[in-house]
Amino acid sequence: MEKIPILRMGKFLLVTIQVDLYDRLAEALEADLVQMVKKTGAQGVLIDISAVSIIDSFMGRIIGNIATMSKILDAETVVVGMQPAVAITLVELGLPLKGVHSSLNVERGMELLRTKINLSEGQSDDDGYAE
Repeated sequence: MEKIPILRMGKFLLVTIQVDLYDRLAEALEADLVQMVKKTGAQGVLIDISAVSIIDSFMGRIIGNIATMSKILDAETVVVGMQPAVAITLVELGLPLKGVHSSLNVERGMELLRTKINLSEGQSDDDGYAE
């Protein structure tokens, strides 16, 4: 089974979803991501969905679950790159995505994570580790 790569960028984990997520892949991503938050002590999770053109209620729940589980493990979650059609679909499905912050792009998402975890300006968030 294919896996979605999870990259560590300092205190953050970055996930870029480049394929349409079917149920089993989405569940594997959820489990892998929560494990990586625990293993690395990440303080933030950034999920880039800019390549996702369609989202259903299951995928919306998975994103919400990731945010909830990450928060329990003391990490904030930001979703970036959401297409307008995806945002409309989420609203029409009535999925509020509690605990999920959003931003337009990766750069702004990283800034939002830095703000959310209150990194001091002089503190580096890049220790070069990738998984």
